[in-house]
Amino acid sequence: MRIGLDVMGGDFAPDAVIEGAVDALPLFAEGDRLVLIGDLAIINNKLEDLGTDPSHFEIVHASQVIEMGDSPSKAFTHKPDSSIVVGYKLLADKEIDGFCSAGNTGAMLVGASHTVNVIPGVLRPALAALVPRLDGKRSILLDAGLNPDCKVDVLAQYGVLGTIFAKNVLGVENPTVKLLNIGSEESKGTPMVKAAYELMKENPNINFGGNIEANELFAEGMAEVVVCDGFVGNIVLKETEAIYHLFKKKAANMNDPFFESFNFETVGGTPVIGINANVIIGHGVSKRKAIMNMIKQTCDVVRIDLAQKIKESV
Repeated sequence: MRIGLDVMGGDFAPDAVIEGAVDALPLFAEGDRLVLIGDLAIINNKLEDLGTDPSHFEIVHASQVIEMGDSPSKAFTHKPDSSIVVGYKLLADKEIDGFCSAGNTGAMLVGASHTVNVIPGVLRPALAALVPRLDGKRSILLDAGLNPDCKVDVLAQYGVLGTIFAKNVLGVENPTVKLLNIGSEESKGTPMVKAAYELMKENPNINFGGNIEANELFAEGMAEVVVCDGFVGNIVLKETEAIYHLFKKKAANMNDPFFESFNFETVGGTPVIGINANVIIGHGVSKRKAIMNMIKQTCDVVRIDLAQKIKESV
């Protein structure tokens, strides 16, 4: 197993990324490699500061950085030796088995769609976010921000992609799929949501359970897969982060496992599903712990080869 890590991406890169990489070393068995992609001199200097032998990693030099404010599509053309572009080239050439970055999200999505490409049969890829539940388990929310404006057939297919994810990542044999809506009744929602409901209801490949309301998202056993467009999904994802930070500020001494499950650092990143490779996108403000967990999540999806599972099932 070879995992590529964009060392230069993120608000706290490269220091926090390299620190997280060092923390992630115990995740790698003999023969596995964590491939650090970025400025060689910067990486070696930081590893020396940390007292870590560079030989524990493979280092691939990349002389350029796609900044957070760069135009994603232009950056791929104008910065061909950036850490993100180099990482995707390694992934496309199968020199690494998975790639993760906390860098420019748009650039990561451009690479996902145009370098490793969408799986044939998948209408549009999606971001699959893990959402905490009161029973200590997690549900999958998709799309979490990749496609703000989905067509009906795309929204319905997310139920299939989410089912594959839940079976292989969460280990749920027959996951319940629900459509995020403003009411539980079949008649509720926009024309697009109601049309998607009809398609999902008739699909024998998913265990469709109807609509789910936002106030039920974190409840026990309501659904393993929650489907929505990327506009709604990203709002939900950002709100879960806001809940955590709000209560952390108001109740600093709170120590509750469910509350802590809202902390994005414990998850690390969000998989892009529906493309021909295993890619994880981390939060731009990721620090040491979040980077380590982003690498861990990348290892997890590579070990089960989630991309291949989706290819076989679509």
